[in-house]
Amino acid sequence: MTVTLTEKAEFRLRAFLQGSADPSSEKGIRVGVSDGGCNGYEYKIDIANAPRPDDLIEQQGRVRLYIDPQSAPLLQGVVIDFLEGLMESGFKFSNPNATDTCGCGKSFQAGDCTPAATPCS
Repeated sequence: MTVTLTEKAEFRLRAFLQGSADPSSEKGIRVGVSDGGCNGYEYKIDIANAPRPDDLIEQQGRVRLYIDPQSAPLLQGVVIDFLEGLMESGFKFSNPNATDTCGCGKSFQAGDCTPAATPCS
């Protein structure tokens, strides 16, 4: 399994997907990484109406995840949690592939394959 959702993250993502009452719907969550952020890569998470032809598809409880094949190696073993507190709220990524992470937790480095970083603003 490439990506694991905690119970809190699955619950929160299900809430985003509830707009689709059709059980045959292919609506899911697209998880990926892109070049950018203050450490080189940044996480992406979006609602997707259907998978792309080359997506890896994973089921986490009642949430379907779509992962593009280019992001999959960088997301191998990632755990996505959801935090809700006074100081910090939102999705938190714990990535065993990260050699360094940004203080905000939204971007990371992955050894020598990391692209150039974008300074934080």
